[in-house]
Amino acid sequence: MLVTRRTTSVLLAAGLLTFGLAACGSGDEDATDPGKPDDKQITVYSGRNEQLVKPLLEKFTEQTGIAVKPRYATTAQLAAQLIEEGDKSPADVFFAQDAGALGTVAKRGMFSTLPEATTTKVPPTYRAGNGQWVGLSARARVLAYNPDLVPADQLPKSVFDLTGPAWKGKVGVAPTNASFQAFVTAIRVQHGDAKAEEFLAGLKANDPQIRDGNIKIVEDVNSGTVPVGLVNHYYLGEVAKEQGTTPDALKVKLHFFPGGDTGALVNVAGLGVLNRSATDPDVQKFVDFMLGTEAQTYFAEQTFEYPVVAGVHGPAYVPPLADLAVPDVDLNDLDTLDATVTMIKNSGLVP
Repeated sequence: MLVTRRTTSVLLAAGLLTFGLAACGSGDEDATDPGKPDDKQITVYSGRNEQLVKPLLEKFTEQTGIAVKPRYATTAQLAAQLIEEGDKSPADVFFAQDAGALGTVAKRGMFSTLPEATTTKVPPTYRAGNGQWVGLSARARVLAYNPDLVPADQLPKSVFDLTGPAWKGKVGVAPTNASFQAFVTAIRVQHGDAKAEEFLAGLKANDPQIRDGNIKIVEDVNSGTVPVGLVNHYYLGEVAKEQGTTPDALKVKLHFFPGGDTGALVNVAGLGVLNRSATDPDVQKFVDFMLGTEAQTYFAEQTFEYPVVAGVHGPAYVPPLADLAVPDVDLNDLDTLDATVTMIKNSGLVP
């Protein structure tokens, strides 16, 4: 099955304010009855796309005999659902696509503290300071560019340069995408709301090329329709896979902003364990599996993300995670995405 993220993102604000349980269902999956500890069954609310993670969940079941009852929806919808359900939620695990959503649920006191032996497998940068969530894979923000249209020596030093006149009409962005929203939240955290509003206003005034998602941006940069675009690094691998080729064979290349620029944010997909399941050995086996070599290798080879556990190599077409010059942003502080979405809408980037 082709692993793909070709789905349209939903604004976090909409997910936090309105959602229907029917919309959050996954067809035949039924996650209404909480399981008993060590009953060889766990319920996972997955904000990761079903096509991306279903093979991994199936591997876990094959190896352990523990059935996984998934509920798939956007990370925003599931965060909202968990908050609505409170301590009556049937979920054992929240598998989210970004740290901000994990932080939003953690602030409601819904996650248990993970064992230190679990959290210390991951560098402190990619886990909660209080041990209530842990990253599973990392993704770097980059500027995708077409070297026929933008030579490497003309690439911007900072993401904030993209609001300048030289980039008018040349920058692809996906403002409804969760990764763009997390990036803007990082600007707010690192530089303040005024700087974030200034950046968004400048971007809007510069006639950006609006797209529904990162894949379309990478495809358009590759074809020369758009010179550059703000995306996550792994979409290059995904587009190459869809086209039956390798990342190096594509025209589009990746520019990693230097010097700790906010445009080089590294965010994580991760998980938190609900309080009700803190002592469930089946749940702990799931957490251990996701941080194990097989799952970490899956993230590197199948979803083209960075593994976060030592000893597993990342995708071959990007620099090692440890070599990236990441901004000084605590991922624990990316838990105000609802305010960011409002800011993006007010900027006019989203109708």
